[in-house]
Amino acid sequence: MNLEALDSHADGRIRAGTIDRVGHIVINNPERLNAIGLDMWEAATSVAESMADDPEVRLLVLSGAGGKAFASGADISKFESERASKRDVLHYQATSSRFYDALGNFPKPTIALIRGYCIGGGLALAICCDLRICEEGSRFAIPAARLGLGYGFPGIRRLAGIVGASMAMEIFFTARQFSAGEAFDMGLVNRVLPEAELDEFVEEYERRIRENAPLTIATVKAAALQIARDPAERDLARLDAMVEACFDSADYREGRTAFMEKRKPHFTGS
Repeated sequence: MNLEALDSHADGRIRAGTIDRVGHIVINNPERLNAIGLDMWEAATSVAESMADDPEVRLLVLSGAGGKAFASGADISKFESERASKRDVLHYQATSSRFYDALGNFPKPTIALIRGYCIGGGLALAICCDLRICEEGSRFAIPAARLGLGYGFPGIRRLAGIVGASMAMEIFFTARQFSAGEAFDMGLVNRVLPEAELDEFVEEYERRIRENAPLTIATVKAAALQIARDPAERDLARLDAMVEACFDSADYREGRTAFMEKRKPHFTGS
């Protein structure tokens, strides 16, 4: 991807923009293996929230620049300035949590495109995405136990929901790095590709998603978000209304007509 085609945020360490209805957020701090500082969390959150409300954005892809890392987590070199006191820690956690929430609650499909290291806060970001697609050399870890960091319930629940409670405990207890193959076996990633094939594979996924019916995809995404909530808090009536809207839509009529005419449908999201 040509980073120069994307807008610059946080002194260029976050690049973002929309290409062919696909939103892109790129963590652009390769000299520090895409470690994330406070201003970068803030910029990425603002971009994600804006894309969530943009009807032109059909899906979001999160990636890291440089080829060596998706993200290596928090920028430890800034701990003394950004996380030295309890007050600083609380502010940092609230700021980073906003980006986790912006990704986790994004109303459209999200893909983490992973090259190289996906460590700590980087893995926490990846598991906020719907799909995780990585190259064969990727490495995964949460080294919180080596740093004495506290890790909140939402992140542990999200990880356990993907790989199971026992495997989540292994990841945290050992703090070791897992290979791409191990990550696939435990269900942490959806696909593992040779590095040379990764971009083409993800671009094909982008094309498939953006060409499918937006209302159907939005309904499935909303249902998935409801699954993650406590049963007593689920808004199933809203889901029922979204399903009805699909059947009442012009896209449903277009899908039926295109099928009968043996042509590719053109969906507008209406």
